Amino acid sequence: MNRARIGNILFYIALTFELILMIVEKSEVTIGIESHLFRITFLIALSAVVITEHSKKEWLTIAAVWLFTIVCYKLSGKNDLLRIATFMLAAKNTDLKKAMKYAFCLCLTGFGIIALLSVLGIAGDISLTTDFGRSVGEETRFVFGFGHPNTLFSSSYLLLLLWIWLYGKSSKIYQFVLAFVMMGIVSVITVSRTGMIIIFFTFVIAGIIKLLPVLENKKWPYIVITIISPISCVAASVLSAWLVIRAYAETLSPRFGEIYWAFEKLTNYRISNLYFAGDNHDGVITSWKLFSDHNSEEFFDMGWVRIFYWYGIIPGIIVVALILLFCYLCLKQKDLWTMVIILSLGIYTFVEATFISRYIGRNPFLLVFAVYVWNYFKQNSMSSIRDIT
Repeated sequence: MNRARIGNILFYIALTFELILMIVEKSEVTIGIESHLFRITFLIALSAVVITEHSKKEWLTIAAVWLFTIVCYKLSGKNDLLRIATFMLAAKNTDLKKAMKYAFCLCLTGFGIIALLSVLGIAGDISLTTDFGRSVGEETRFVFGFGHPNTLFSSSYLLLLLWIWLYGKSSKIYQFVLAFVMMGIVSVITVSRTGMIIIFFTFVIAGIIKLLPVLENKKWPYIVITIISPISCVAASVLSAWLVIRAYAETLSPRFGEIYWAFEKLTNYRISNLYFAGDNHDGVITSWKLFSDHNSEEFFDMGWVRIFYWYGIIPGIIVVALILLFCYLCLKQKDLWTMVIILSLGIYTFVEATFISRYIGRNPFLLVFAVYVWNYFKQNSMSSIRDIT
């Protein structure tokens, strides 16, 4: 019991560090020593894993995970997968509801402080007037201390998803409407057209589930969501990374070319950015490798593509396979609300890479997946998961 308690305390310390680092990174404050702080949080999470009691089978699994992510680290020069895996392994004995409420409250407080400091004129701009590269010229968009309107939107979006996961099922209809109105306001002031569509879609799906709770016991909603995300989102991302080469080589047929460029416009030319991300057109599919290397460092918006480009095709396939496992666990648990999060995040990640980052705190739902998997394989049943949801 003492080992479990100490391991849980260490995990909360690591979680707190990761969330605070993410919150500071969202502001206009420059840290400058992120790599050193990441090492500290990694060592804390590593200590939590080591001190926690595991069976021989669990230790073999942990060793295999570490071996694979260390190989990825050595080949790519990025320790993200090793850090994320260790963080998730450290979550073994975590009270999931308590941890997610803690993450929600800390994010809400941190983001609120950023906005307040901006309004008071202490730190950060309230709005920015510039050319944001959206082919509309100079425009004014609100940031409230977050440095960029997309950062303000993604931070609000994270709070929304945490609220839906924690309180969506038990909330009243008027609370849902209020949350929708608030996110609508954020979408308008940040002029986030893509974000507005995703928010509307998320609320529609969540609203349907709330009004028809019987859907939680049906198998087909889980299958449909899984087909959309991750399967269709990943397939569309791979197809985009291939088609963009043909588009700029002008080898698309006129009819198909019209469809392609119409879709490009809809995504605000994010697919084209794969082609222009670097001198070697780094984001296109021909630049992907089985395992990434030290030269794969370019940034672009499409998150699913970034996974395959940054970490490699094999790690990317494993990530997708793990998300499919997550969907399966949700089906076994009849947890359709977590599937709403998977659906929304999957679609958002098609056009944005906010949640594909070295900042673990950007995606607290890694914790949900970690606890689900730990509890499932520990008991080989979903009974222990029912107690935490």
